Amino acid sequence: MKHLARRAATIAWPAFLGAGALEMAVFAFVDPATLSLPGGEALGLSPTAVYSLAFFVFWAVVAAACALTLLLAGGADEVNAEPLADP
Repeated sequence: MKHLARRAATIAWPAFLGAGALEMAVFAFVDPATLSLPGGEALGLSPTAVYSLAFFVFWAVVAAACALTLLLAGGADEVNAEPLADP
């Protein structure tokens, strides 16, 4: 279990930092009040809701990239090893 928690932290923390940086970069150029659906209809969300939803989407995407990087960085022995049993 300790190994799993360490892997989760290894993925979540850099993903959190990356999502924060991505959030700042995107919303430096995009005003959430001007966002609309493809048909031209307004989103109907407050700017705070748009910022929050975007952050969690960015976090999920960056976490997936971090998890893939962690998987690909493992050696053959680690990738092919038997799963650890819970103590």
